[in-house]
Formats: sequence, C-alpha cells, structure tokens
Amino acid sequence: MGDGRYFDEMTLDGGKIRPVYGKIARWLEATPMEHLSSRRAQAELLFRRMGITFAVYGEKDAGERLIPFDIIPRIMLRSEWTRLEAGLLQRVKALNAFLKDVYGAQEIIKSGKIPADLILNNPEFRPEMVGRPVPHDIYVQIAGIDVVRTDEDDFYVLEDNVRTPSGVSYMLENREVMMRLMPDLFAEHRVAPIENYPDVLLAALRSVAPHGESQATIALLTPGRFNSAYYEHSFLADKLGVELVEGRDLFVESDKLFMRTTQGPRQVDVLYRRIDDKFLDPEVFHPDSVLGVPGLMRAYHAGNVTLANAVGTGVADDKAIYTYMPEIIEFFLGEKALLKNVPTWRCREPEALRHVLANLGDLVVKEVNGSGGYGMLVGPRATKAQIEAFAAKLAKDPNNFIAQPTLALSTTPTFFDTGIAPRHVDLRPFILTGTNGVRVVPGGLTRVALIENSLVVNSSQGGGTKDTWVVDDSIFDPQQSFQSQSQSQGYQGQSQSQTQTQS
Repeated sequence: MGDGRYFDEMTLDGGKIRPVYGKIARWLEATPMEHLSSRRAQAELLFRRMGITFAVYGEKDAGERLIPFDIIPRIMLRSEWTRLEAGLLQRVKALNAFLKDVYGAQEIIKSGKIPADLILNNPEFRPEMVGRPVPHDIYVQIAGIDVVRTDEDDFYVLEDNVRTPSGVSYMLENREVMMRLMPDLFAEHRVAPIENYPDVLLAALRSVAPHGESQATIALLTPGRFNSAYYEHSFLADKLGVELVEGRDLFVESDKLFMRTTQGPRQVDVLYRRIDDKFLDPEVFHPDSVLGVPGLMRAYHAGNVTLANAVGTGVADDKAIYTYMPEIIEFFLGEKALLKNVPTWRCREPEALRHVLANLGDLVVKEVNGSGGYGMLVGPRATKAQIEAFAAKLAKDPNNFIAQPTLALSTTPTFFDTGIAPRHVDLRPFILTGTNGVRVVPGGLTRVALIENSLVVNSSQGGGTKDTWVVDDSIFDPQQSFQSQSQSQGYQGQSQSQTQTQS
C-alpha cells in the first residue's frame, strides 16, 4: 500500500500480498530474474514477428515501433469485474440514448440539464445528422471506456471513447503471447477468455445491418498503411474475416455503397470505419479528403448502409460533455451512475476558472477534445515555466479546457531490468452493442506508465501494456494472505522508494 496515497493492487499494508495476487507473488519469488528477462525478450520477438507496431506523428524518429509489453499480468477478481461491468453497461446505454436525443428531439437541451452551446457549438457535433435516424437507433457499436482504480472498491471513469476507439488488437495479442509463454501460470488462474471478441464484434456488426443480418457484407475502412493504427485495422479485418478497404476501393451508386472486388462490385451493408467524420465524404465534409467516399453520406441517410460507429458520436466523448455524464445517466435511464466521474472543474465557468488558475500546480488540465496525452498539463510534474505558459493559454481560451485533481491511480507490479517495481495503470474495457444486446469483454487493455512517478499511460507518451486477467473468486481464499520473502520484498522496497520520491 506504500504510504496510503495510492492503492497497490498486489500488496497490502505491512507487505502482505492480496490473495488474488498470491499465485503471481509465489511465481515471482520462484522465478530467477534471468528467466523473467528471457521471457520478456521472447515476448518482444513474438510481437515483432506479428508486426504489432504503432507510429507517433510529429517526431523525427516517427517510424514504426513496438508498444512495450510487461510480462506480469494484472489480476482482477470476477466479483470486482462484475461491479465494473454493470457500470460500463449502464454508461454505454446512456451514451447511446444521449446521442439519439441530441440528433433528434434534443430533450436534454430543452430541459436545461446541459448548456445548448456545449452541444450545438461542439466541433464534433454534426448538424448533418439532426433528424436523420441511424439503423436500429444504435450510435455506438464499439466503445472503449477508460477507467482507473483508486482503492479496493472504487473505480473512476477517466474518459469515454466512442468515435473510433483503438487498442483491442493489443488486448488480444497480449493474451496470445501470455498463453504461449506462461501456459502453466495461465491455467492455474482459470482466466476468463477474451479470444471470442472478434466473434462477438462480428455478431454485433451483422445485427445492425440495415435490412437484417442474413448475408450482410461488412468491410473495415482504414485511412491506409501510413496511419498509426494501421496494424490494428489489418489485424481486425483478418480476425473478423472481412475486407480491409480504403476509400478508393469504394463507390456509391443509386445511394448504395459498393466495394470493388475481382468478381465485380459488391454492396456493403456495414462499414466499420476507422477514419474521422471529417474525412468520410468529400461531398459533405472535407472537400479535399482522399480518404473517404464521395456520396457515402447519401447512402447512409438513405438507410442503405450502417456506419459503425455512427457519424457524430464524437460529441459524446468530448471531455466537457463527460462532466455531465451522471446527469445524462439519470436523465435518460432514471438511475444513479454506478461508476464515478473524476471530480472536474469546467474552466468555461468563471468560478471554476479562478480555482484552476490558483491551483494549477496541483491539477491535471486537459483540452476538451484532446487525446493521446497531448495538450495537457500535469501540474505536480510541471515546471514553473510550464505552469505559467499553460496559465496564459487557459486564460485566453478557458472554454477549451477542463481540470481534475491528480488521482491516486492504483499501481501494479511491473518488470524492469533492475527488478520489479510498482507503476500506475489504467484500464480500457471494450463494450460492444448490437440489436443482440450489449456485451463487455472480461478484461480489456491495461495501459501502464513505465516511467517512474508518471501518471500518463498513453503509448505515444512512453506507456506500455499488460494482459488483464479476470479470475474466479472461488480459487482464492480471501482470508489467506502471506508475507513476501524475496522478489516481492524487493518490490515493496521499490514501492516505498517511489512513495518517497512522490512525496
């Protein structure tokens, strides 16, 4: 537990190991460091062979690179996961209801629950979608909800990703690598499977085809091989057994979408698009876009193709809208939010802005439409000059920012050449929605801040990933915990050192 300022998911106060991590702690104590290093090297070799890479735009060395992978899995009890899952299901249902309303009757605006300008002036709000129903009233088929843990019972939602959420390929490949490298440890834990994610996704996509799922043709639209997430696009298309297409492979005729094939044109019923709204159709959005398909919006509005996710969903993952999620859930579902939001100051409000400017050194400030860890200030880690520069930016354009306290993100054991040390983590579970229901894959992508003391987990900012194991409560005795003797003792020592640094 360190000094009590953050929750360590493996270690309790006094150095005792939480029962859920008992088998992992024993494995770490029995495994020489050289063996762990060898396993990590094998994992990296497997990832290179699989071609799992990403690119960071705007850097001199912006070539393809591996996302660092940690071989120590993150463990969650099924009972913990069940509580989290209920909150995720509730949240995605509310997000879908919110999107249907803002592009329809706009009752939440009329009620005064959310300021109209936050929605109507939002850069991700698409007036072209107002009054235009989407097939089966489902706007968000694929959601990635970022969650952090602060103690044994509390989970907080950091942000909602409902435009083109990424990372699922890493979740699936992390699991494959762990099963290859550590089959015995994996089998000991009775880990909930995630391998059926492609099947569940395919079933959800088929279910939202405009005219029924029988014989529905699905394609995945990518910007192309120079996109930072192209590996994931090709990976998913392969796993789903669908065509991977670029805009140039598609055309619209008689308000229907077709793809070119060696057997001639074939109508597309569902397009899983991985490009932003503004590039989808040069007739409607960016006129010089070469990534999209001229006439696509005509086919969409005619009800002849389903786009997953729907055009205009970005208004729902705006960070200013995020601050209203408890009210959105209550307004549309008549329920209290099961998952907490992080306490947030809306800098557009004068009193909140004064508080934020006076306390920048203690807060995390984010752009409302930012992503990837860019455009943000982590006050406790910032220099005086950085704080002053950000204060000027904030004062000039307060509407573009929200601020939050620095959460005590939980830590998990992470392997380094120098030993095992705690690092902060978040979790991105993936939620799939179709006419066949809403499903959450048991686990998700754990992202880990590999830099000591860092709270930024994004791969573009030096973060890595872990496999996430959801395990049955029945194989652990909650009354049993034990005192670590060797490697985990070293982990405790490093945890205390990190705490002193943070202090």
